[in-house]
Amino acid sequence: MNIVEKLLAIQTELKAPKNQTNKFGNYKYRSLEDILEALKPYLSKYKVCVILKAKTVDICGMPYAKGYAKMVDTDDPNSIIETEDGAFVEMNAKGMQMPQKSGSASSYAKKYALGDLLLLDDTKDSDATNDHKSTYSAKPSLTKKDASYERVVSYITGGGDINEVFKKYSVSSTLKKELESLV
Repeated sequence: MNIVEKLLAIQTELKAPKNQTNKFGNYKYRSLEDILEALKPYLSKYKVCVILKAKTVDICGMPYAKGYAKMVDTDDPNSIIETEDGAFVEMNAKGMQMPQKSGSASSYAKKYALGDLLLLDDTKDSDATNDHKSTYSAKPSLTKKDASYERVVSYITGGGDINEVFKKYSVSSTLKKELESLV
């Protein structure tokens, strides 16, 4: 198995449910620690390691945390897949000292870089979006408005298997044709 095949297997097998609840915003989310806990069994199974890092850069006078997630094939350490994401440091966050502000942005950036790598979606839980008029679908729907849409496009254009996307997401026939045209 090469690194792309290993990543594909992990992306399709990994389950990282949103088990945390933000009481202020009343929404479910998954933490970086939740993702890492779900990921760890697959690291030895597929003989890969994941390296996370972040650095803060200046963008127009504002601190910006750039997070990187790198997957390395232990069978071939020169085989690497890397993604990046980022977050601005919230300078006006109340009740936080500067190390907490930058640490929070760093953690957020690494979490989303790892989510990009693992093709984790950011769709709301089905209970939050259920209008009780339609039948339950085990797959989240994918639209161009979803945050995960760009990750799906990157995955497909990077050589990912489009059928795996269709296994994970419910897509309209129009969007399906558009995604198929990317192959």
